Amino acid sequence: MIDGILYVVAGVLFGAGALLALYRVVRGPSILDRMIASDVLLTTLMLVVGAEMVVNGHTRNVPLMLVLSAVAIFATVAVARYVSKQDRAKDAPLDPARKDADS
Repeated sequence: MIDGILYVVAGVLFGAGALLALYRVVRGPSILDRMIASDVLLTTLMLVVGAEMVVNGHTRNVPLMLVLSAVAIFATVAVARYVSKQDRAKDAPLDPARKDADS
């Protein structure tokens, strides 16, 4: 009886977290907000997979969790590199001769 209630509560909380993260992915004002929200969404998915393994008492989904975490890490690094290149382009001087005159 108590197990069923806990499963329902956990499912509702995981679902609410995933929906809120998905909302932020769609509506995020900046690319970094969307990236953080997608990380939260992937983390929630990994938690669901982990909870399923605990409930059913197996470890067959560990490779799936590794793939999900690798996707999250590589996506975060790719977006961070993209944003840093954009920031460098904004900070670059328009006229190299002007930079020499300022220093």
